[in-house]
Amino acid sequence: MAKTGTTTQGLRAAIERSGYYPALVAEAVETAVGREAVVSYLVQQETTFDNNEVRRHVTVLVLTPTRFIASHTDEQPADSSSPAPYAASSTESVKLSRISSVMLRRVVADPEAYTPGTPPHEVVLTIGWGTLSRIDLEPASCGDPNCDADHGYTGSTTAEDISLRISEAGDGPETVRQTLAFAQALSEATAVTDR
Repeated sequence: MAKTGTTTQGLRAAIERSGYYPALVAEAVETAVGREAVVSYLVQQETTFDNNEVRRHVTVLVLTPTRFIASHTDEQPADSSSPAPYAASSTESVKLSRISSVMLRRVVADPEAYTPGTPPHEVVLTIGWGTLSRIDLEPASCGDPNCDADHGYTGSTTAEDISLRISEAGDGPETVRQTLAFAQALSEATAVTDR
C-alpha cells in the first residue's frame, strides 16, 4: 500500500501504517532525510511469494527541497550466514539536479469515455538519475530477406533507477491519486533545478 503526504509526521505515520518493521524503516529514512523538510513522500509496501516463502519489501520515496531519497527494506530468509530471518535496509540520496527523468505511465480503461480528472486504473512511476540503465538489444538486419550476413546488434539504453507499479485493484484508487501527486511534486522540483 502506498501513502503520500507533505510532513515529517505524516511520513512517519505512513511508514507505521505499512506495518513492515516500522522502527527500522523509519530510522533509515529519517537518518537520510536529516534536518531537511519533507516536501512529499510515497510509501509502498509489497508482498511477494518466492517458492514456499512470503517476502515483504517496502519502498519509501522522499522529496526534500534539495534531494530525492529512495529507501528499500527487504525481508530475507534464514541462510548460512544468519540462522534467523533478517531485514536489509538501504537508502540512496540524490541531488535533485541529478534526476534525469521522471516518467509516469497511466493506464485507463475505455479511453473514449475518459473524463479529465478521473484517476487511471494503474500508474507506473519510473525515476532515473544515471545509476542504473537497462539495455535492450536485438540482432540487427539490413532489410534484405535473403541476406544471411551478421549485422551485429542494435538496441537502446533506458535510465531506470527505480520503477514502482501502483494499481487501483491492488492498492486502491486513493493510492493511485497519491502516486500522481508525488510524481507531480518530483517533476516540478526537477524542473526548477533545470533553470
